[in-house]
Amino acid sequence: MTPFELLEPASLHEAIALLDPDDPTVRPIAGGTALMLMMKAGVFRPARLVSLRKLGDQFSRIAVGADGHLTIGAMTPLAMVERSAEVAKATPVIPRAMRRLSNIRVRNVATIGGNLAHGDPHMDLPPILIALGAEVAVIGPQKDGKTSERTIAVEDLFAGYYETVLAKNELIAALRIPPQGKSRAAYMKVTTGSAEDWPALGVAIALETEGSTVKSARAVVSAATEKATRLKATEKVLVGATIDDKTLVQTLARAGDAAADETDCISDVRGSAAYKRELIRVYVGRAVRQALQEPNGATH
Repeated sequence: MTPFELLEPASLHEAIALLDPDDPTVRPIAGGTALMLMMKAGVFRPARLVSLRKLGDQFSRIAVGADGHLTIGAMTPLAMVERSAEVAKATPVIPRAMRRLSNIRVRNVATIGGNLAHGDPHMDLPPILIALGAEVAVIGPQKDGKTSERTIAVEDLFAGYYETVLAKNELIAALRIPPQGKSRAAYMKVTTGSAEDWPALGVAIALETEGSTVKSARAVVSAATEKATRLKATEKVLVGATIDDKTLVQTLARAGDAAADETDCISDVRGSAAYKRELIRVYVGRAVRQALQEPNGATH
């Protein structure tokens, strides 16, 4: 690795001031699990890294508000999210998915904010969070030297392959997940190697049913695409559909076909676009079935 400057600001305001919006060699670093690999491979050669490790406990807390919103500080390690009773109660799909997210060594260091800001389309959390309707609080500079906050839906955070809409001098401060009510969610991924390997496909589904009718649906795919992507045509197939023993197979088949038709897949070392499209056709139905088997409500 080439030499670089490492700075460790003690406040968010100071950290943002150290970031240069016009210099791509200046980057913030949280857990560093992905950034360090890029540096070792020579893909990224920083002039300056701004460490966020000393920003304080306020950015590594998990809390549930009076209205049921779940807030997770951006510097919260993934392992803490995995073990959190609050997260398990509010959104059980997240800790379930965490068990196959990389390995425990990575989860002990990697952070929620870094996971999202990296913009890697193979990550497991983005499709889940999009399905849950999550958003991020983003902090950036103002002209008067103070900081300002804006809110971005996770669905709108990703601009392309390893790209986000964040400015180079903006930082994710917190992740916010709305109350899930009676929604049921599932996440499934297909790996071509070991269980914790990079996926060829990730599928997240969140459903709310009323009796045997699907009242609302959010479907998201990742890894097979340049970024985590909502499947809106698939959602239209599911919403209003009757889910019972007689119609379930046909409904899942229609949903799988709609998902395969609307997804713009990419080819890479994990499979061709055609292969991934067939995976989507199968696994969207499987993920819907798994979501339907969950208890009717977030708590279980």
